[in-house]
This record gives sequence, structure tokens and C-alpha cells, in this order.
Amino acid sequence: MPDRPVKSVIENKPFVTAPTDTSVCDAARMLKEQRNEGAVLVVDNGALVGICTERDIVFKVVATGGDPSATTVSDVMTPDPVTITADKPFAHALHMMFEGGFRHVPVVGDAGEPIGLVSARDALGLDVLQFEQDLMLREGLSEVM
Repeated sequence: MPDRPVKSVIENKPFVTAPTDTSVCDAARMLKEQRNEGAVLVVDNGALVGICTERDIVFKVVATGGDPSATTVSDVMTPDPVTITADKPFAHALHMMFEGGFRHVPVVGDAGEPIGLVSARDALGLDVLQFEQDLMLREGLSEVM
């Protein structure tokens, strides 16, 4: 898993983007429809300018009595988030999340455009796959012996 590139984690994994003027209500609806990881990548003219997470919506809007229909993602997003490129090891993304205290890292292309999203939850999936492979290997070895 440590050497597995981010690219392999984001393959065929949908992610949500929205312009800066998207309402928080619409962003939450998009996340629900996509069954997404819990973050909207906020874009302006195709470039990543921020990230708006479920927690941003809950803590900065709902918990404060704000109006999700009148609040935009740019009002509550984290601007200029830490990003990673698809060629980097997934372990590097996990380290960034741990060090930064966040759970999502946008993946960007050469021009800064969003091409995916990795999350701490992705590590669980990889660990389960590795565990299954280890079990199959052990079962195969025990049958031989």
C-alpha cells in the first residue's frame, strides 16, 4: 500500500465539483446524489479554489443557524487547500492528512484542475484488500503444508 500511487486510488471514483456561487443546500444535495466521500471541490474557471466538506456545512452553517440556501460554498470552504498529484504515493496523501488534521485531499492535474479526491476512508479499503490477500496467501500455504 505505501507505494501505491494516488492515481490507482482515484480511478473510477466519482468526485463532486461546484462553482463558488453554489449554495450549500445544492452542494449537500450533490453529495447525497453522488454518494460522495463528503467533500465538494470548489472551482473557478476550471481551477481548484477550495474544498467544502460535510463538516464545513454542519459546523459553519447548520449549527450556527445559517440558511443553507442563502450560503454559498465559497462562504464556508477552506480556500487554497493542500493538494496532491496523481503520481505521488497514497501513503504521502495519508501523511498529509495526518499532519494537517484533515480527512480529504484534492488531487490535481498539471494545470491545477481537480481530477479526483482521496480521503482517509480510502485507506480502510486498501487495508481490507491487503488483509484479504494475506488471508488467501496463508490459506494457500496451509493447504500446501
